[in-house]
Amino acid sequence: MDYFVNDLLEAVKVSETIPQDVVGKLRETVAKYKGSSIFKEIVEPRDSVLARYQPVFSPENLSMISSEEFQGFLVLDNNKHWSGLHRMGPRICSDMDKLRVALAILIDETKGIAKRLDESIKMVSGMGKNIATAILLITHPEKYGVWNNRSEANMKRLRIWPVFERGESFGSRYVKVNQILLQLKEDLEVDLWVLDALWWCLDQDQNELDPGDDTGKIGIYDDPTSGNQCFGLERHLHEFLRDNWRHIELGKEWELYQEPGDEEAGYEYPCEVGRIDILAKHKKESRWLVLELKRNQTSDQTVGQILRYIGWVKTNLAQENEQVEGVIICRESDKALHYALSAIPIVQLRHYQVEFHLKEPEKMPEGKAQKSAEKPENLNGFHSSGKRVSL
Repeated sequence: MDYFVNDLLEAVKVSETIPQDVVGKLRETVAKYKGSSIFKEIVEPRDSVLARYQPVFSPENLSMISSEEFQGFLVLDNNKHWSGLHRMGPRICSDMDKLRVALAILIDETKGIAKRLDESIKMVSGMGKNIATAILLITHPEKYGVWNNRSEANMKRLRIWPVFERGESFGSRYVKVNQILLQLKEDLEVDLWVLDALWWCLDQDQNELDPGDDTGKIGIYDDPTSGNQCFGLERHLHEFLRDNWRHIELGKEWELYQEPGDEEAGYEYPCEVGRIDILAKHKKESRWLVLELKRNQTSDQTVGQILRYIGWVKTNLAQENEQVEGVIICRESDKALHYALSAIPIVQLRHYQVEFHLKEPEKMPEGKAQKSAEKPENLNGFHSSGKRVSL
């Protein structure tokens, strides 16, 4: 049986024709960015990336694939397309024998893709939708598109996201998503590699309409007005919260929201009204938490944004008996924000503070070379760099 054809037939039952206005918008975006330098940087390496990594993920090599080969693929400088995948590398490669078996299952075209995805992802912690579908695009660039937060967010924004049944497996969901990606591929007359780059271009257009707030300095810097340290870009705070969630105060009661095939679905959770910075569920109670980082937007914009997300979660994810609440995190707040939140009991305010400590090197016995200073443990909100964030 041709399992690929069977998967498509199942998807066709639930797919709808993509509206022509959506196709037209996407065609305009392709035309706008096609000649740009950044588009060329993303699209033109296609053949070289495929030539490099198709042999790595071939059935003949999977029994011998090394941790270095696999983790090398996850680096943006090598795959030329996807950033952030490398974070999961050490975790995925902690058991190489299990990873090799999972990869063999993933690329086995004698089985349906839904079954392969469900089996392989369950075997290896950390190999979620972003990585698994990226590998599928490399091994079969004409058959499988990439499902990640960026493609999901844009498909939801364009209102072409499929409907999933409650409890539907990740593999079955991917079949529906991939059918839409394949339909877009045909309508736009582009390949799936270009289509994946197109989502990035749409993000740039969205940023032009809503410039956001990640401007100014990068990293942790001193604020001359207050004498305090702060994050120059909230992206650093955002990533810190994700990577250290279990060690901060909120992580004691809340856990990042998970979906089939994605253990970190709650990070930048895409929905049709934007991307939720962090979405979490209470560990014991029927409660949802929407966490919003206040950037350079006004207090009114921040409050409106978190209420919009709370309303969306309440309508689309929460059950009738589940409560949805919010937390705004910022370095400092004005009276406008305090007055607004005084009328919204379901939204709380938290300030963050960065602490920086220098540590003396350990004294070494005479006659031995002095070692470099020991790095602080990565516990209780500490980075190995010695920075600590308090909420």
